[in-house]
Amino acid sequence: MTRYVLDTSAVIDLPAAGLNESDEYLVSSITVAELNAGVHKTPDPIERAIRVDRLLWLAEALDVLPFTESAARMYGQLTALMLAAGRNPRPRRLDLLIASVAATHQVPLVTRNAKDFTGLAPLLEVVDLNG
Repeated sequence: MTRYVLDTSAVIDLPAAGLNESDEYLVSSITVAELNAGVHKTPDPIERAIRVDRLLWLAEALDVLPFTESAARMYGQLTALMLAAGRNPRPRRLDLLIASVAATHQVPLVTRNAKDFTGLAPLLEVVDLNG
C-alpha cells in the first residue's frame, strides 16, 4: 500500500479520479479549508448541497494531515525552489501550502494540475491524474 496526499483538484473529482483502492489517501488541512470556502462560492443550492456532501464524505473517509510548523518551514523551501525555477509563487500559495504538507510527510501529491507544482523536485513527488 502506498500513501498519497490528494490536492484539492483530486478531491473535487472523487470518486471519478480513478484512484487505486488498495492505496491510502490523505488530504491536508489546507484542502479542507479550500473545500469549506468553496461551499459558499456558489449561489446554486444544488451545487452547494453537492459540495457539503463532499465535505461530509471527506471527514469520514480520509485522514487529514495538519499544517504544522514543519510544513511552514517546507513552504519556505518550496517557494525558494519555485523562484529558482523562474516561476511566481504568489498565485500558487494554496498549492504550495498543500505541497508543503505532502513534502513534510514525504508522501507523493496527487493532482489534476501538475503544472502548478513544476520545479518542486526533489522535495516533492507529483502524481498527475491527467497522465
